Amino acid sequence: MTDLGIPTIPQQQRRDLGAGVGYAFNGQHFEAPADVSIADIANGLTAPLSVIVQVTKRCDFDCSFCSETLQMPDPTLDQLDTIRQNLAGVSRVFLSGGEPLMRKDFSEVVDIFNGHHIVAVPTNATHALDHARNIAGKISYANVGFEGPRAAFRRVRGDYDKTMVGVRVLLEHGIPLALSAVVYRSTLSVLPYTVQIADVLGATKVKLILPLRKGNALNLPDHEFITINEAELTFSRLSEMRAEMQWSPALRLTAWTPENEGHMIVVEPNGVARAWPVYDAPDLWEDLGNVREEPITEIWSRYRFKGNHISKYVGRSIHAVPQGV
Repeated sequence: MTDLGIPTIPQQQRRDLGAGVGYAFNGQHFEAPADVSIADIANGLTAPLSVIVQVTKRCDFDCSFCSETLQMPDPTLDQLDTIRQNLAGVSRVFLSGGEPLMRKDFSEVVDIFNGHHIVAVPTNATHALDHARNIAGKISYANVGFEGPRAAFRRVRGDYDKTMVGVRVLLEHGIPLALSAVVYRSTLSVLPYTVQIADVLGATKVKLILPLRKGNALNLPDHEFITINEAELTFSRLSEMRAEMQWSPALRLTAWTPENEGHMIVVEPNGVARAWPVYDAPDLWEDLGNVREEPITEIWSRYRFKGNHISKYVGRSIHAVPQGV
């Protein structure tokens, strides 16, 4: 317990997941020895390493890049429990949205998955005060979308000050943080400030994400989409600046290359599992099955992006600089 009487995240540093893969809690990432092949890992896994479960499509922001603009009813707790049972074998589950903390019963949602999976929560933190006390010690970390500083954040995402209030609440309750920033051409100049803010907050990593042409992003001007070469150059320069300034958060960049196609498995509120992003598929989704009707092991057996999924999550198809100064 902390001095405030608030539970802290367990101090477990690494968990062996089998098939040569481990999970590092202090860096919030999967890892595998370089001499273990992706094929060998795939042969040893019966379920995905990580799955995104959308517990709602609702959100109180209207981000200019958002791909999840189509609404559907929230799943009930019983339906989520069925999904949880059918996700047996999955190492990590992201309880996502929409904005997941908009659910008044979100702490009950966390309780369904806690103890069965490593649980992480992507959030804008605006409803952190409603739930932080009840989810502290139960989630591995909160991943806060953050295109700071204030002017860029407001233009790209929403209310900077409301998110910062929520971030402070998460920190007060001992919940580890990561930040993720969607990268536009017009926000390249603010990326160093984003990493500086992450360093001040004690965030473990900053994930850089390129927008995809779906949802609200269909309205973005073409010039806001940078090329893969530009993204790699930006990452290289930011990595050099990170070393020079001795910022501690790890850096991650996932570019939309063939090696990363379809690597995410997203379960929508109705239980439908989809591979994302599949570049030539309608709306960038490829249907995989329904996790309210069959176990993830069956879906995994016919999933055609196993190599891409594993390569991404163990860090072999992304650009990465580890945590530390």
